[in-house]
Formats: sequence, structure tokens, C-alpha cells
Amino acid sequence: MAISYKDSGVDVERGYQAVKLMKEHVKSTYTEGVLGDIGSFGGFFRMPTDIKRPVLVAGTDGVGTKLRYAILSGKHDTIGIDAVAMCVNDIVCQGAKPLFFLDYFATGSLSPEKVATVVSGIAEGCRQAGAALIGGETAEMPGFYPEGEYDLAGFAVGAVDEKKVINGSKIKSGDVLIGIKSSGIHSNGYSLVRKLWGENIEELEKYNDELGGKIIDVLLTPTRIYVKSILALVEKIKVKGIAHITGGGFIENIPRIFPEGIGCAVNTKSYEIPAVFRLMQTMSKLSKEQMYNTFNMGIGMVVCVSKRDVEATIAQLESTGESCVVIGKTVKGSGVKLK
Repeated sequence: MAISYKDSGVDVERGYQAVKLMKEHVKSTYTEGVLGDIGSFGGFFRMPTDIKRPVLVAGTDGVGTKLRYAILSGKHDTIGIDAVAMCVNDIVCQGAKPLFFLDYFATGSLSPEKVATVVSGIAEGCRQAGAALIGGETAEMPGFYPEGEYDLAGFAVGAVDEKKVINGSKIKSGDVLIGIKSSGIHSNGYSLVRKLWGENIEELEKYNDELGGKIIDVLLTPTRIYVKSILALVEKIKVKGIAHITGGGFIENIPRIFPEGIGCAVNTKSYEIPAVFRLMQTMSKLSKEQMYNTFNMGIGMVVCVSKRDVEATIAQLESTGESCVVIGKTVKGSGVKLK
């Protein structure tokens, strides 16, 4: 008796259906650099001609255990935004314009409708970033993932003129740190988040007065994509360094942009910390330092500029829809000092 691939748990017809359903979402992201169409073995992208000495900048990431809340709630249309955001927000820190994105979706048993919904979120993230979704991988792996669960990751490639690379090398003591506000928890710290909020979907669907909404909606708020605002900013302001506040929070990420001998002082009272972080600190009983070493605490990106450029930087960011505030300054030394 013959045993087919379908008998082992892999139905290639479902894969064909998934591709058919996602094509419209994918094509909505295409830019003038895209060559070819979905379905080829490799994705093609023409290098931009308006960059004299293009340097490629690449970043890869996933959305971590935030996926559990998408799976528990059956809400799969925004988690793809997170996957894109975690990659493009990283590469724009170097001043690079995202060119294209590729995703990796793996599951035990493929649901064409579910993967198409996830891809619709990926496409939305790509549109927000101005990047093209030129390919990806949908892997059906029976027996490897529990029923109904999946994993999601991706990577982005961008380009910047070699002379315009932002690497923090010119940061000096006395420069100013401007925080750009986040949309919420973004996509980091969810192993702790799940410890605090649990996975009882009935409880998560309840309205919380302190949060001003359903708990699950707050926890699934997609990561803000800062690409267009940052690219517009670096065209007008000499930005010295940019930090994406992801895993490790302020404590780990801000110093990554500093040269040797430079640290910073951050005034934690310079802005109102969002309710979700205040509530989680109460629930966890973590210290302020531990919270700032785990979460973004309401600040998704930090830009470092000279003191003379502060007002212009804030005005430019606000003109592109961002909410920002001066959160501190650089000092001689190392690390992050919280006040």
C-alpha cells in the first residue's frame, strides 16, 4: 500500500490555495524596484539608482511569544505588522530605506485562509514601511507544531548611501535624546507579559478600566512602524544616532549607539508612562530599573541630535504624525542612568 505525502500530513493543494489567496496582498506592496512575480524560486529587486554608493543594510526578527495571543484570540490580521516592524525599524536606525521584505510562516497543518490573513498584515506593514514583499516561505510541518499554532519571522533589506550611514560615531557628551512614543508593548517582553496576564481568553476579552479597552486588544496592538518619519527626519536634520527600543528596553538598546566613553542620563518623569506599563509594574512588583530593562515603557525609538537641532527635530517628527519628547542627554561615562 502506497503512502502519499498527503497521508503524512502535508497537503500541497492547501499550499497552492494559500498562495492564490495571498497574491493580492503581496502585489499591493510592489514598488518600482520589483522584478518578476510571486511564485519564482527567488525574489528579484532592482537596486535604487538614486543612491551614489549604496550600502545594503539587513535585519531579521520574529514576533516572539506575542504569537500566543494572536492564536488564542483567533486574531491573525495584525501580527504580520509586528513581524515587519521588528525588522524595518532596526534597519532604519542606520538611515537605510527598506527595499524589500521576506517572511517565513511555519505550521503543523496549513490553513490557507489563516496564512492569507497573516500575510495581509505583513503586506500592511510593508506598505507602512514602503517596502515590497517579494517572497517568503510557507512551511507545513505536521507533528512539529501543536494543532492551530504557527511561527512567524522575516527579514528586511534596505539601502543607504555610504556617506549617510548613521552609526553613532559622532555622538558626544551634551547631545540630546528625543524619545518617539510607542503604540504600546510592541513585540518584546511577552514571556513576562503572558506570566502576568495569563492565557485565559475569557479573561483577556474583558474590558479593563485602567487600560481603557479589552486586555487582548491592548496586548495585540501592533508595533508602530517609524520608517517614513525617520527617513523624512534624516533628510532635514543631522541625526547622530537612532536606537530602536526592543528587547532589553532602554538599558540595553540606547547604549548600542554610543561610542566608547559615552553614556546617558534619562529623565523617566519627562513623559507619561502608558497605563499598560504602570499596571504591569504593579502586577509584577518589578523595580523601575527592571521595567526599563525589559519593556519600551512608552518610547519606541530614541534619536540623538545636537542641542541646537532639538526644536527642529521635534517639529519635523510631529509634522509626520509622531509624538515625541526630550527624555535625556548624553554624558561622559557608560550605560544608562535613570532619574
